[in-house]
Amino acid sequence: MQDKQMLMIPGPTPVPETALLALAKHPIGHRTSEFSQMMGEVTQNLKWLYQTHNDVLMLTSSGTGAMEAAMINFLSPGDRILVGCNGKFGERWGEVGEIYGLNVEKITAEWGKSLNPELFAQKLQGDKQKQIKAVIITHNETSTGVINDLETISTYVREHGEALTIVDAVTSIGAVNVPTDEWSLDVVVSASQKGYMVPPGLGFVAVSSKAWEAYKTAKFPKYYLDLDRYRQAAQNNFTPFTPPMNLMVGLQTTLEMMKQAGLESIFTRHQRLMQATRAGIKALNLPLFADDSCASPAITAVAPQKISADAIRTLMHKRFDIALAGGQNHLTGKILRIGHLGFVSDRDILCCIASLEGVLQELGWEGFTPGTGVVAVNKNLS
Repeated sequence: MQDKQMLMIPGPTPVPETALLALAKHPIGHRTSEFSQMMGEVTQNLKWLYQTHNDVLMLTSSGTGAMEAAMINFLSPGDRILVGCNGKFGERWGEVGEIYGLNVEKITAEWGKSLNPELFAQKLQGDKQKQIKAVIITHNETSTGVINDLETISTYVREHGEALTIVDAVTSIGAVNVPTDEWSLDVVVSASQKGYMVPPGLGFVAVSSKAWEAYKTAKFPKYYLDLDRYRQAAQNNFTPFTPPMNLMVGLQTTLEMMKQAGLESIFTRHQRLMQATRAGIKALNLPLFADDSCASPAITAVAPQKISADAIRTLMHKRFDIALAGGQNHLTGKILRIGHLGFVSDRDILCCIASLEGVLQELGWEGFTPGTGVVAVNKNLS
């Protein structure tokens, strides 16, 4: 049926109808008082979501663009940095650092496992000359469905004194508790197409006073991604360059929806959806890729052993118009990923697992009793 597709991927995520209607409005001038008023409201709500009193800046970019900005604004060529790598996005930030000539040291974990905070502690505590300038962490590694212990790692960075904590919170903000000020996080990045519930195109960067001090001595050339330009413009509720106007109007709408729901309600809902999804998958006797101890509230990765992950995804789309994500890099064809991030409800999880049961039966999987997945999901949701 036309226009009936259901997105169950880590991004872009579903968009509420009220936001879609807001996106459809005529654009306004980005140098008008009307725009300035809207941007002021959006900025305050972003600070509420980030749980910070620091600057939260908006860029016309994807999350990757915002992460690149986070690295080049506060570091210089040759700086020593630690990068946590336990999935595609951690690896990506290592690649970006190497391209810019940073001295990248990777702290790794097997894909599907969480990073060990004690490995960061060893490196940081052993750095007596304070040469480590930044620690870069992907909080929610959606390539594998793993969440890393950002709180503990940030404590070790804070004890180091010199290093900045730079965080990819692209699928954390708006889904998981990330108290930016309480954890003394210096640079925190997110993007619009995840927990914010609007289409791709906006990147967000929260910047601490410590990071702004580092900015003063950072030596990478920059122009469009120069965050100080955004900070200066934001002081008057404007942007230094032309923004994606309608996306900002949609964002204004969804941030207000989130405020009405409240942070605790948002975090609780994502935990509930994660637990229900995992319960449904376990009831179908399909192996989960990540342990319960490090499971991501944004996405659940499934690693079928005797049935093709891509065959499941293909039939889910063909029969039920449900889009699931596949594996990346060496996990291509080996896992499938079910997104439960942003504008996703209990009904969506029930529908997804019920459809998955039908697909598994059609593909000849006999490792479960029909109906057990739906029962497990419903039990957890209720």
